[in-house]
Amino acid sequence: MNIRSMSRQDAMRALLAGIAADLVAYPQLQQLLRQQFEAALGHRAAELGAAAEAISTLVDAMQQRRAERVALAQRLVGETGNMAQAFALLKSPTREKMEADWASLETAVTECKRLSKRNGDLLAEQYTILQRVLHGEEQLYAPT
Repeated sequence: MNIRSMSRQDAMRALLAGIAADLVAYPQLQQLLRQQFEAALGHRAAELGAAAEAISTLVDAMQQRRAERVALAQRLVGETGNMAQAFALLKSPTREKMEADWASLETAVTECKRLSKRNGDLLAEQYTILQRVLHGEEQLYAPT
Protein backbone atom coordinates (compact mmCIF):
# COMPACT_ATOMS: atom_id res chain seq x y z
CA MET A 1 0.00 0.00 0.00
CA ASN A 2 1.17 3.50 -0.82
CA ILE A 3 2.06 5.45 2.33
CA ARG A 4 0.39 8.62 1.04
CA SER A 5 -2.91 6.81 0.62
CA MET A 6 -2.79 5.12 4.06
CA SER A 7 -5.19 6.18 6.73
CA ARG A 8 -3.54 7.83 9.72
CA GLN A 9 -4.42 4.78 11.79
CA ASP A 10 -2.79 2.40 9.27
CA ALA A 11 0.25 4.67 9.04
CA MET A 12 0.63 4.59 12.83
CA ARG A 13 0.26 0.80 12.89
CA ALA A 14 2.92 0.46 10.18
CA LEU A 15 5.23 2.85 12.04
CA LEU A 16 4.90 0.88 15.28
CA ALA A 17 5.36 -2.45 13.44
CA GLY A 18 8.58 -1.17 11.86
CA ILE A 19 9.95 -0.16 15.25
CA ALA A 20 9.03 -3.56 16.67
CA ALA A 21 10.80 -5.29 13.75
CA ASP A 22 13.95 -3.23 14.36
CA LEU A 23 13.86 -4.04 18.07
CA VAL A 24 14.19 -7.68 17.00
CA ALA A 25 16.74 -6.99 14.24
CA TYR A 26 19.26 -4.95 16.20
CA PRO A 27 20.18 -7.71 18.67
CA GLN A 28 20.62 -9.99 15.64
CA LEU A 29 22.92 -7.39 14.08
CA GLN A 30 24.91 -7.13 17.32
CA GLN A 31 25.38 -10.91 17.32
CA LEU A 32 26.49 -10.89 13.68
CA LEU A 33 28.97 -8.10 14.38
CA ARG A 34 30.39 -10.12 17.28
CA GLN A 35 30.69 -13.17 14.99
CA GLN A 36 32.42 -11.02 12.38
CA PHE A 37 34.90 -9.80 14.98
CA GLU A 38 35.67 -13.32 16.19
CA ALA A 39 36.11 -14.51 12.60
CA ALA A 40 38.48 -11.62 11.89
CA LEU A 41 40.48 -12.32 15.04
CA GLY A 42 40.80 -15.97 14.03
CA HIS A 43 41.58 -15.15 10.39
CA ARG A 44 38.65 -17.35 9.31
CA ALA A 45 37.89 -15.98 5.86
CA ALA A 46 34.85 -18.16 5.12
CA GLU A 47 33.17 -17.18 8.39
CA LEU A 48 34.11 -13.55 7.81
CA GLY A 49 32.50 -13.63 4.39
CA ALA A 50 29.35 -15.31 5.67
CA ALA A 51 29.04 -12.76 8.48
CA ALA A 52 29.52 -9.88 6.06
CA GLU A 53 26.80 -11.26 3.77
CA ALA A 54 24.36 -11.74 6.66
CA ILE A 55 25.14 -8.26 8.00
CA SER A 56 24.57 -6.72 4.59
CA THR A 57 21.21 -8.47 4.14
CA LEU A 58 20.01 -7.48 7.60
CA VAL A 59 21.19 -3.88 7.28
CA ASP A 60 19.47 -3.53 3.89
CA ALA A 61 16.15 -4.56 5.44
CA MET A 62 16.70 -2.24 8.40
CA GLN A 63 17.56 0.65 6.07
CA GLN A 64 14.36 0.03 4.13
CA ARG A 65 12.35 0.12 7.37
CA ARG A 66 14.11 3.33 8.42
CA ALA A 67 13.19 5.03 5.14
CA GLU A 68 9.61 3.82 5.52
CA ARG A 69 9.55 5.05 9.12
CA VAL A 70 10.60 8.54 7.99
CA ALA A 71 7.87 8.56 5.33
CA LEU A 72 5.28 7.31 7.82
CA ALA A 73 6.23 9.95 10.40
CA GLN A 74 5.95 12.60 7.70
CA ARG A 75 2.55 11.20 6.72
CA LEU A 76 1.42 11.50 10.34
CA VAL A 77 2.88 14.86 11.39
CA GLY A 78 4.06 16.66 8.26
CA GLU A 79 7.22 16.97 6.20
CA THR A 80 9.37 18.22 9.07
CA GLY A 81 7.88 15.79 11.57
CA ASN A 82 9.91 13.61 13.87
CA MET A 83 9.32 10.52 15.96
CA ALA A 84 8.60 12.47 19.15
CA GLN A 85 5.80 14.31 17.34
CA ALA A 86 4.45 11.04 15.96
CA PHE A 87 4.49 9.44 19.40
CA ALA A 88 2.66 12.48 20.80
CA LEU A 89 -0.34 11.37 18.72
CA LEU A 90 -0.63 8.20 20.82
CA LYS A 91 -2.50 7.90 24.07
CA SER A 92 -0.88 6.77 27.29
CA PRO A 93 0.30 4.09 28.10
CA THR A 94 0.99 3.26 24.43
CA ARG A 95 2.91 6.53 24.02
CA GLU A 96 5.18 5.77 27.01
CA LYS A 97 5.84 2.26 25.72
CA MET A 98 6.76 3.54 22.26
CA GLU A 99 9.00 6.25 23.70
CA ALA A 100 10.76 3.59 25.78
CA ASP A 101 11.03 1.29 22.74
CA TRP A 102 12.44 4.17 20.70
CA ALA A 103 15.03 4.88 23.41
CA SER A 104 15.97 1.17 23.41
CA LEU A 105 16.30 1.28 19.64
CA GLU A 106 18.58 4.33 19.83
CA THR A 107 20.76 2.52 22.39
CA ALA A 108 20.95 -0.54 20.14
CA VAL A 109 21.93 1.63 17.16
CA THR A 110 24.72 3.23 19.18
CA GLU A 111 26.03 -0.19 20.25
CA CYS A 112 25.97 -1.50 16.68
CA LYS A 113 27.90 1.57 15.51
CA ARG A 114 30.49 0.91 18.22
CA LEU A 115 30.81 -2.76 17.27
CA SER A 116 31.01 -1.90 13.59
CA LYS A 117 33.79 0.64 14.19
CA ARG A 118 35.67 -1.88 16.33
CA ASN A 119 35.41 -4.45 13.54
CA GLY A 120 36.45 -1.95 10.90
CA ASP A 121 39.45 -0.88 12.95
CA LEU A 122 40.53 -4.50 13.39
CA LEU A 123 40.14 -5.30 9.71
CA ALA A 124 42.02 -2.15 8.70
CA GLU A 125 44.88 -3.03 11.06
CA GLN A 126 45.01 -6.57 9.70
CA TYR A 127 45.09 -5.22 6.16
CA THR A 128 47.93 -2.84 7.04
CA ILE A 129 49.94 -5.66 8.60
CA LEU A 130 49.34 -7.88 5.58
CA GLN A 131 50.52 -5.13 3.25
CA ARG A 132 53.70 -4.73 5.28
CA VAL A 133 54.32 -8.46 5.16
CA LEU A 134 53.69 -8.70 1.43
CA HIS A 135 55.36 -5.50 0.29
CA GLY A 136 57.74 -4.61 3.08
CA GLU A 137 58.08 -1.35 4.91
CA GLU A 138 58.50 1.81 2.93
CA GLN A 139 62.00 3.08 3.40
CA LEU A 140 62.76 0.50 6.05
CA TYR A 141 66.40 1.56 5.98
CA ALA A 142 66.11 5.25 5.27
CA PRO A 143 69.41 7.13 5.04
CA THR A 144 70.23 9.30 8.02
